Amino acid sequence: MNTGTPERAVAPASAIIEFETPRLRLRQWRESDREPFAALNADAAVMEFFPAPIGRAASDASIDAWQSDFASRGWSNWAAEVRETRDFIGFVGLSVPRRVLPFSPCVEIGWRLARAHWGRGYATEAACGALRVGFERLGLSEIVSFTSIRNLRSRAVMERIGMRDAHEDFEHPGVPEGHPLRLHCLYRLQRTHWRPAGT
Repeated sequence: MNTGTPERAVAPASAIIEFETPRLRLRQWRESDREPFAALNADAAVMEFFPAPIGRAASDASIDAWQSDFASRGWSNWAAEVRETRDFIGFVGLSVPRRVLPFSPCVEIGWRLARAHWGRGYATEAACGALRVGFERLGLSEIVSFTSIRNLRSRAVMERIGMRDAHEDFEHPGVPEGHPLRLHCLYRLQRTHWRPAGT
């Protein structure tokens, strides 16, 4: 039985998890996703709360790493597409941070969507589905999320999906010292406090 630790949160028989929400499909990555994902990562508005936009090589490396996660444990950051149009819109998913953070080990929920798809509730909808996977299918005891304290849009999504500010602000080791985005806030959600959407 899974204890809720990231190392043991493996899908049964390493089955790869994909899922749908009313408007979206969350799936593994395809070669055709690489170009639009690179464009998303190069968009200054999308990357406002990152130290800098991400280049094509690093963008592709992220996809490769997430696909490797799918192969090894069955879940990761999912590519998100609109079910009706099959348009790729970005990613929403669960991941184990590769850097050691003050609250490690942990499983993080995160998202990054193309600017053209902002304001439609897609991040909230897909994140609710990802929480369901994490708590119901993987048996995690807690899921966290974090961002720059200035990122009010992402913080609002965290609150809409039931997460709460843990008041454990920290300096992110991946952001240079002295950078205005280095201070991050941490949000937590325990399985015992999770309420599935619609309940």
